[in-house]
Order: sequence, then C-alpha cells, then structure tokens
Amino acid sequence: MLAELRQKSQITIPKELIDKLGLLEGDKLEIYEQEGVICMMPVVAYPKPYVEKLIKDVEEINKKVATGEHPAFDSINSLISDLESEE
Repeated sequence: MLAELRQKSQITIPKELIDKLGLLEGDKLEIYEQEGVICMMPVVAYPKPYVEKLIKDVEEINKKVATGEHPAFDSINSLISDLESEE
C-alpha cells in the first residue's frame, strides 16, 4: 500500500488498515522513527486528573490489602469462589 505525503505533512492511512485495526476518527496515534522507518502505533491518552485519581485509588487498595482490611486472591477462581460463598 502506498500513501502520499501531502501539504502540511499530511498522509492518508489506507482504509483497509483503518478497518483492520478498528481505528475511528479521533483516535490517537504515536508516531516515531526507528532505524529510518516511520512507525505509527494506536494509543489511548487519558487526562492527567484521571490518571492521578487511578493511582490514588490503587494505592488505597494496596494499603487495605496489606493491612488485611481488603482480601487478596491468588487467582480469579478463588475470587469467584469467595463471591459465590457470599450469596
């Protein structure tokens, strides 16, 4: 597949690739150079406040697990067993 570099350094990604990767208008792509090759990788960008809240929530859960206030499970099966025993 060929893509042409146009005005303002724009290119069009072939529709076959867009469809194959499930990309949608507004999706973000990380663009970088590696050994003379231009690479593009779909990425998800989250707002900084969202990431900060997520980090805080994980820290709180880790503290609860460390103190025994929140259970920790070795596998998804043990979690499911615990949930089923509560019913």
